[in-house]
Amino acid sequence: MPGVCVRQRADGDVEECVRVLAEVHQLDGYPVNWPDQPGEWLSRGPLLGSWVVELEGRLVGHVSLSQSGEGDLAPMLWSERNGATRGMTAVVGRLFVAPQARGHRIGALLIGRAVEEARRRDLHPVLDVVTSDTAAAALYERLGWELMATVEQQWGPHQTVAVRCYAAPC
Repeated sequence: MPGVCVRQRADGDVEECVRVLAEVHQLDGYPVNWPDQPGEWLSRGPLLGSWVVELEGRLVGHVSLSQSGEGDLAPMLWSERNGATRGMTAVVGRLFVAPQARGHRIGALLIGRAVEEARRRDLHPVLDVVTSDTAAAALYERLGWELMATVEQQWGPHQTVAVRCYAAPC
């Protein structure tokens, strides 16, 4: 698409990513729990890569790909179903698109880039999303992702959240 650039996230992008994430959080409630250090939250974990999208020179979206970590349900479900190890998966996460940039297939571009990297590494992409994020779930389903299960996950001593676990199409 003209004016759209998907590129690897640079260290200098984190502040702008946090600004966009704050807009998304205010409008959509993602992430459910605003992190104390959002820049660190975007970069935490065993990252395999992070990408941003620029639309006409303005950063408008973000996605990360990581190895599965403690508490990731989607890799566990996929590995159980496929007789594989969790290490054969890659988790797509930290996906968000600025409200004013929606409707330009930016989310699909970001997911596509993360899936491409997972496949390049011979890993199967998986993800989870809170059940209240119906727009994100609709996007994954439009892209052919398979809903493996909806499960409850304990996010703290007083917070139980229902999440939908997806696997990318083969």
